[in-house]
Amino acid sequence: MYRIRKAELKDAEQIANVHVNSWKSTYFELINEKDMSNITFENRKALWETILKMPTSGQVALVVENTDGEIIGFVSGGKERTKRFGYDGEIYAIYLLADYQQQGLGTWMLAAFTEEMVKEGYQSMLVWVLTQNPSSRFYAKHGARQIEKEDTTIGEGTYQESAFGWKDIHELSKKLQSMEQRS
Repeated sequence: MYRIRKAELKDAEQIANVHVNSWKSTYFELINEKDMSNITFENRKALWETILKMPTSGQVALVVENTDGEIIGFVSGGKERTKRFGYDGEIYAIYLLADYQQQGLGTWMLAAFTEEMVKEGYQSMLVWVLTQNPSSRFYAKHGARQIEKEDTTIGEGTYQESAFGWKDIHELSKKLQSMEQRS
């Protein structure tokens, strides 16, 4: 049995571990190895300690634990950062260790996150993913539409990102809840 809960400061090390390991397993064929080396456990741990020590109003961070209480995935987000597309919320990061993918946990994480974003008062939401990332199909499967493509820099490389969005997260939340009830 898995459990989703709000992230706490004590989770920073495990979140960093998931962040680095899932990032590298997801992007190893999409991002140059030199650019991949910029993502280290140490800098991710410092990032998550900072985020969790000083939470920002309207930000949501959730973790998924396995039966042993180990964090195997996380999702975080809050206010949409670009203010260019008419969306008020954004998924900043959603990662799940490779061994736990393709089991419905990503959908469960998205459902829990969307519910928390609704509670925070958000009306819409977007997420940025590398265009070549096969997981972009996950968002389309859940009703997100592609709204933009642009270049981003990772390390010294330039890669294309795509933004996917849901104009009405209340509708998304209802769809995800009904999917959960059927499974």
